[in-house]
Amino acid sequence: MQLEKDDDKLASLAVVLPLALTGFVVAAGCWTLFAVAGVHLRADLGLNSLQFGVLLAMPMAVSAMLAIPAGLAAQRYGAREVMLLCLCGLAVCMGMLLLTETYAGYLVVAAGLGLAGGFYGAGLQFVVSHCDSRRLGLVLGVFGAGVTGAGFTYYLVPLFHEAFSWQGVPLAYLIVLLLVIALLLMLTDATGEEDNSRERSAREILGVIRQGRNLPLSLYFGIVAGSFFSLALWLPDFLSGQYGLSVDDGARLSQWFVIPGAVAQVAGGGLSDRFGSARVTIRALIGCLVSLLVLSYPPMTLFITGVESEVVVEFGLPVTFESGVVVALGVALGAAMGSLQRMVILANRQEASLFAGVLLVSACAIAFALPVIFGAVNQWLGVRTAVFMILFLLLCCSLFLFSRHTRREERSRFLHPGI
Repeated sequence: MQLEKDDDKLASLAVVLPLALTGFVVAAGCWTLFAVAGVHLRADLGLNSLQFGVLLAMPMAVSAMLAIPAGLAAQRYGAREVMLLCLCGLAVCMGMLLLTETYAGYLVVAAGLGLAGGFYGAGLQFVVSHCDSRRLGLVLGVFGAGVTGAGFTYYLVPLFHEAFSWQGVPLAYLIVLLLVIALLLMLTDATGEEDNSRERSAREILGVIRQGRNLPLSLYFGIVAGSFFSLALWLPDFLSGQYGLSVDDGARLSQWFVIPGAVAQVAGGGLSDRFGSARVTIRALIGCLVSLLVLSYPPMTLFITGVESEVVVEFGLPVTFESGVVVALGVALGAAMGSLQRMVILANRQEASLFAGVLLVSACAIAFALPVIFGAVNQWLGVRTAVFMILFLLLCCSLFLFSRHTRREERSRFLHPGI
C-alpha cells in the first residue's frame, strides 16, 4: 500500500514539477526584464544612477510585500489558484509594457512584475505537497532553478533589439504566459481550500516564524539570494561600463552568471540531501568570499618614482578572467541558496507556503535595498567594484554567524543527545 502511494506521489510530481518549473522560468524572466531593457530606457529617458537603481529594485520591493500574503493564500485557498492569478497579472503587465512611454508608467509595470514573487511562494507549496522528504532538497533545487528565466531575458532582449526593438520581448513573454496558464488549467485539477483551519492572527504567524532557528536561517537565505538577484540585475550595466562593452554584450555576459547559478541550486539541494545543508552552505559561502575578494579590486594605476623616471604599473582584470570569476560566484551563491532553502523548508514542511513567503520577503528586501545602495555608492564614490566590496562584507558576516550557530547546535546535540 505504501509503495503504491509513493508511486502515485512520484507520478503526480512528474506532472506538477515541470509545470511549476516552466511557470517560474517565465515569471523570473519577467522579474528581471528591466535589468537589460532598463539600460535602454536609461539612455532614452535620461535616468541617473539612483533612478535606474529604483527601477531595477521595484519588482523586488513588491515581491517582498506580496510574498507572505501569497503564501498564506496558497495554503488556505490552493496553490494552483494563486499561481494562476499571479501569471494572469504578469500577462497584464506585459500588455501594459507595450503601451507605456513614461518613467512613472515603467515604475508601475515594474511594481506589477513583483507578482513573480507570489508565484514563487505558491509554486513552492505546489511542488512540496507532491514530494517526500527523501527528495525534498533535489525537488526544491529543481524548482529554484527556474531563476534561469532571468538568463533568457539577457539573451532575448539583445536578440530582439538587434532584429526589431526590445519591446518584442514583452510580446514574446505575453504569448508564453498565456500558454503556461492554459497548460495549468488543462493538466491540473482545482485544489480548492487546502487549509480549513481558523484564520491565524499576525501574532500567531509571527510566533511560527520565530520558532527555533527559522528567523536567522531565513535571514541568511535572504542575504545570499538577495545578493544573487541584485547582481543579476546590476551586472549588465556594470560589465558594459567597466569594459566599454555595448549594453547587449554586457547582457550576454551576464547570463553566464545567472544560468549556472540557478542550475547550481539543484546541486546545492541534492548535495544537502546527502551530506547535510550546513556543510554545503559553509563551503559554498567560502567560495563566494574568494570570488568576491578577487572581483573587489578595481582597475588601478601605480606610479613608482624610479631613479631616472617614473615607472607606471597598471592593474586590471581582463574581461575573460573576470567573467570566469563571476561564473564561479554565481555557482557558489546558487549552491548556498539550494542548501539553505532545503534547511528551512525541511524543518517547516507543514508550513511550506508560509516559509516560502518568509524566504522571499527576506530575499526581496535585500534585493531591493542593494541596487539602490549600489547606485548611490557608484554616484558618491565613483568606484564600480565597490558593489563587490559591499557583498563581501555582507557575506563574510553571514558566514561567521552561520558557522557559530551551527557549531553551537552541534555542541548542544553532543552534550545532550536525548534532547
